[in-house]
Amino acid sequence: MHSFSVPTLGLCIAFCFSGYGFDQPQACAQRTTSPPEVRLYESVADNEYLQEVGTQIVTQHPVTALAAYGQTLYAVLDGSLHELRDGKLQLVKQAPGGVKRLFVLNETLWGTTLWGTTADSVYRYRDGSLTKVFTGSMVDLCVHLGHVYGASRNEVYRFEEGKFVNIKPDTGWLSSDSTVVKADGSQILVNPISIGPIHRIASYSGTLYLLRPNGLALLDGDVLQSQPVEWGMLPSDHLRDMLALGSQLQISTDRGLAVLRGAALTTLTGKDGLPYEDTTCLASGFAADQWIGTTTGVIRKVGDAYHYFGAKHWLPGNHVHDLAIADKTVYIATSQGIGVIRYEPYTLRKKAAYFEHNVKTWGHQRLGFVHQLYWNSQDHCWLREISDNDGGHTAHYLAALCYKYAVTQDAVDRQAAVDAYAAMHWLQSIAGTDGFIARAIWAVDVDQGKRSTQGSGGLPAKWITTQDGLWQWKGDTSSDEVNSHYYAISLFHDLVAQGNEKKSAAGHLTQLAQHILDNGWVLRDKDGEPTRWGRWDPEYLLRPYGFESRGLNGMEAQTYMWTALRFSGNPIFRQGLEQLIQWRYPAYTVREKVTFPPENVVTWDDELAFRCFHPLLTYCDDPHLRSIYLRALQRHWEVLRMQKVAYF
Repeated sequence: MHSFSVPTLGLCIAFCFSGYGFDQPQACAQRTTSPPEVRLYESVADNEYLQEVGTQIVTQHPVTALAAYGQTLYAVLDGSLHELRDGKLQLVKQAPGGVKRLFVLNETLWGTTLWGTTADSVYRYRDGSLTKVFTGSMVDLCVHLGHVYGASRNEVYRFEEGKFVNIKPDTGWLSSDSTVVKADGSQILVNPISIGPIHRIASYSGTLYLLRPNGLALLDGDVLQSQPVEWGMLPSDHLRDMLALGSQLQISTDRGLAVLRGAALTTLTGKDGLPYEDTTCLASGFAADQWIGTTTGVIRKVGDAYHYFGAKHWLPGNHVHDLAIADKTVYIATSQGIGVIRYEPYTLRKKAAYFEHNVKTWGHQRLGFVHQLYWNSQDHCWLREISDNDGGHTAHYLAALCYKYAVTQDAVDRQAAVDAYAAMHWLQSIAGTDGFIARAIWAVDVDQGKRSTQGSGGLPAKWITTQDGLWQWKGDTSSDEVNSHYYAISLFHDLVAQGNEKKSAAGHLTQLAQHILDNGWVLRDKDGEPTRWGRWDPEYLLRPYGFESRGLNGMEAQTYMWTALRFSGNPIFRQGLEQLIQWRYPAYTVREKVTFPPENVVTWDDELAFRCFHPLLTYCDDPHLRSIYLRALQRHWEVLRMQKVAYF
């Protein structure tokens, strides 16, 4: 009786099916609603797409440079070169110290080669051999017209026959200033033209561009074009990186991306969709995409869309120092290690299987319920939270299983839904009253985890022990739990349940509605008192204390009545609806979404409402009331659209 070593529901089902359970006859009805006359969508096949899958390699110090060469990722940590092996960074002992930057360059003659710079040298790695090819400091390397070019702070070099050669003309660099040009084309220069200080170089439109503190310049033969931009200006003097990407030359700054097209310079900022403007580094992606490092996460740009990846979830640290991309894998060097984002072929069904696997293997499931996990820092382990809303959390899981089974018709999916329903049904039967539901169930002397210590609105938790002493269940149940039962169990009834299961699901929701109706539109707890938030009575909703809840709670009460009426056919629920209409609850429903004052605009009300909309619009057969519910749904959705709530 007390063994819960695996997250199966045999024990839970045994409790639920004994006594009040699937053998009790209840009137029920099939889903009879008609599809919309005009669908504004089409069903699509579950085609394969690329899904981001992230891992992290945490380090004690910043990773400052990366290069993906062949099948190996190289990283610079504390100036030392490391390679990634078996998920860990291993020191490359034969590499020089003080490495600053890494480059993977595709030369016309030699193919792809790996390059590295230190404070006083440049190294080239090819065919397993490491060669020092330059003595001195270089700030950047690139491939231009098939050759490797390097830039020191004040000079530009081309790699020829195993060494770097300065490309400075014998006569020195010429100026683009027409006032110093004589009639024969020669120039009178009082001081030599300096092309430095150089920060970055890039090959763009067959031309070598230089990024300097005062902006862009280009080398036109032996002439330094110091002002190639004819329209626009840089957004900032803080210039970080430069990348040639197709028809664009991009520059990362602390105020967005500067974009050069031809001779016109524009800026991408937050108002254009860029998630964060303080950019640090740039890299070309693998599918006509672009990657942008920032001081707060990394960004992927695909066309006009931006995908943001932040610390903790995707990256070990926020500040991005460098990027490396190989095949369909992106490596991000951060202040606290390396973030790895792989793009793997997925379907939506494969993605669902990934999360279902985690729910089972990570320990989210217990007795059929789905729980949040929290970190126990004392014992260094994850524990479940037995919470205020075990039914509410499990309702999401049950609803997902119902939708899944409706598509797959897989017996395994159906059994998983049956098991989850059994757990939610247990929340009603364990209370030992007709229709009242518990919030959560705790196995005495067996459960490990965090049993909730608080109840509604900060009140102490109300845990009640069963007569046999084996269980405790949590009372003071709120409307959010009731809504979760109506949403998920109505779906179970319509999409999954068979035979006596269908009768049980209908009876479960009918009894809950009967309890509310019999107790004067309140949830009456084990002690005979109304729970704090389980109230739909006019003494609460039509008085100052509960007036702000009249729209939402009034809509909830209508949901309960419509669902029970459909499942049971009992006219008492029609009478309940008529009572709600007399109290003008439908009139308040259109504006059930509170929009003022700001402190009363809360996201959990959105969840409560949407759990009601589905059964309400499914089972209501009154055209006038249905029009009210539809207007409420449309108004609520538009508010959420403006709020940009990601969940919805």
